[in-house]
Amino acid sequence: MQACYLPVPSWRPEEQGPGRLATVSVEREKQVAAEAAAQLVEDGMAVGLGTGSTVAYMLPALARRQLSIRCVATSPHTEKAARDLGLDIEPLGDIDHLDVTIDGADQVAPDGWLVKGGGAAHTREKIVAALARSFIVIVDSTKPVSALHAPIPVELLEFGLQATMRRIEPATLRDMPKSPDGGIIADYQGAVGDPADLAAWLSATPGLVEHGLFPPALVAMVLIGRGESVEQRVLR
Repeated sequence: MQACYLPVPSWRPEEQGPGRLATVSVEREKQVAAEAAAQLVEDGMAVGLGTGSTVAYMLPALARRQLSIRCVATSPHTEKAARDLGLDIEPLGDIDHLDVTIDGADQVAPDGWLVKGGGAAHTREKIVAALARSFIVIVDSTKPVSALHAPIPVELLEFGLQATMRRIEPATLRDMPKSPDGGIIADYQGAVGDPADLAAWLSATPGLVEHGLFPPALVAMVLIGRGESVEQRVLR
């Protein structure tokens, strides 16, 4: 699906003044994008909450709105942070649909392909994104790329791990705990080429639970923090 790029008026928190674009940090851009996304949530919605440093800025912004919403978290870390802020977190099995899911990304290609999984939650994140009527991606200005590149996160079964690693060479194991569902986290380090072809090959690999390539068909909108403004890219 072809993306279109719709510039939006500069979105500035009241406490921030103009004229600071050159000095805005990446962390500030994450916050600006995250707080803009929080404004898109409406009362009564069922909301999927992603995982990562940009989502960490979105949670308090969402909590401050004091909406009556039901939320699903994609990781234990997000669940705890959201509960601590007073957000209502429910098991995914208790909610039959999600109106919106908001999550970050490690890379965003011009056509809307994403790489996710830097935080090792990409399996749950893909499930929750696919259940949402609208999947909104929030990133800072370093995440858009001209073409996707390695590393591509993958989650693998522990059974037959070495055989699976050989099938997806070149790949490296991460020195980190297992995923929340007991999977081993690794990264495919080869050329990406056509993301659809690589996604199909990885998906067909025995022992590979899920990969971090997210297709444009999943994505409704990308909000990119650029300085104190937000660029909006609408895919559908």
